[in-house]
Amino acid sequence: MRHESSRRSVVRRPVGRVEVRRDARRAELLSGLCDLFLAEGFLAFGIGDLAERLRCSRSTLYLVAPTKEQFVLKVVRTWFRDATAAIEAEVALADDPVLRIETYLRAVARGLAPASPQFYADLAAHEPAREIYRHNTELAAERIRGLVAEGVGTGRLREVDAVFVGAVVAQVMSAIQAGEIARVTGLDDAAAYEQLAQLLLRGLRDPGDTSTR
Repeated sequence: MRHESSRRSVVRRPVGRVEVRRDARRAELLSGLCDLFLAEGFLAFGIGDLAERLRCSRSTLYLVAPTKEQFVLKVVRTWFRDATAAIEAEVALADDPVLRIETYLRAVARGLAPASPQFYADLAAHEPAREIYRHNTELAAERIRGLVAEGVGTGRLREVDAVFVGAVVAQVMSAIQAGEIARVTGLDDAAAYEQLAQLLLRGLRDPGDTSTR
C-alpha cells in the first residue's frame, strides 16, 4: 500500500499546451504593459484603459496580476531587472577596472533612456514603485563602490573612500532620474551620465597611471 502511494507521489503532470499558451500570453502582456508605462506613465490608467490599449479583455489582462497596483509593481520590477541584466552584460565585456566604471554608467544611461518623464513622475508619486526605484539605486551605488574598490586595489585608481564615492554617485543618479539635473543644466539623461562618467574617471584615475584602453 505504501509502495503504491509512493509511486503515485512521483508522478509528474506534464505541462499542457494551455499552460504554455497562457505563459506566452502573460509574457506578451507584461511586455506590452512595460512599453506602455515607460512611454506614458501608469497612474492615469484604469484597468479598462489598459485592456483597451493592449486590445485584450480584462480577464485576459488579469493573467499578469490580479490588480492594477500589482501590474505597476510587476512592470517596475521587470524593467529594473531587465535593465540590470543588460548593463551587467556590457560590464562583463570590459577587462579593465576603469573601463568597467565608464561602461557601467553609460550602460545605465542607455538602459534608462526608454522611460519618459511621465513615467519618472509617476514613479516618484507612487510610494511602492518609488521604493523599488530607491532599492535599485542603492544596488547601483553598491556596484559603483565595488568597481571603485577594484580599481583602487589594482592601482588603476587613486586611493579614495569607495563608500563615499558610491554615496555621491547614488545622489547624482537619483537627481538625474528625478529630472533635477535636467532642470538645472539642460542636459538630458544620457548627457548627464556621460558627464558623471567623465567626472568620476578624471577625479579617480591615478595620475601616475599611463595605461590606455
